[in-house]
Amino acid sequence: MDFIEEAELRMQEAIDNMEKRFTNVRAGRANPSIVDKVMVNYYGVDTPLKQLANISIPEARELMIKPFDKSLLGAIEKGIYEANIGITPNNNGEVIILNIPALTEDTRKEYVKQIKGMAEDCRIALRNIRQDINNEIKKAELTDDDKKGYEGDVQDLINKYNKMVDDKTKEKEAELMTV
Repeated sequence: MDFIEEAELRMQEAIDNMEKRFTNVRAGRANPSIVDKVMVNYYGVDTPLKQLANISIPEARELMIKPFDKSLLGAIEKGIYEANIGITPNNNGEVIILNIPALTEDTRKEYVKQIKGMAEDCRIALRNIRQDINNEIKKAELTDDDKKGYEGDVQDLINKYNKMVDDKTKEKEAELMTV
């Protein structure tokens, strides 16, 4: 029945989830996570691209996809188009090259908006966790002083994690706005 431990665990999960979502927002550099949601029709079954090919970064703005089976090149290309990631694949018969376009100022601002939305989702999750834990504390058979102490500890935790959200958001925003 350690409320603080449970709250910290759940809050850390919320932060980890936000960071994972941040990696899917492009910063104008090649990142294999760009193709994470690409599904390829492999013998009638939608299969994640990363299970069918090696994905490497030969240059800062280039992603190279080398399928284990060359007969999949067309299917991989189709999967990339269908995933609608905003990048046109170039198939040379051996590998597929994705050239990551430089970001325009408007695109950067749009990505910053997305980042801020993700950060707000995380703050909402943190507040919900605080509310859940505080409800558990109220239901527990504790003295009023103990309840107040736990609630204060939970508030300290949420302050700490909200600061983390702010710091990570500023970091990602700086990364996106760097030309």
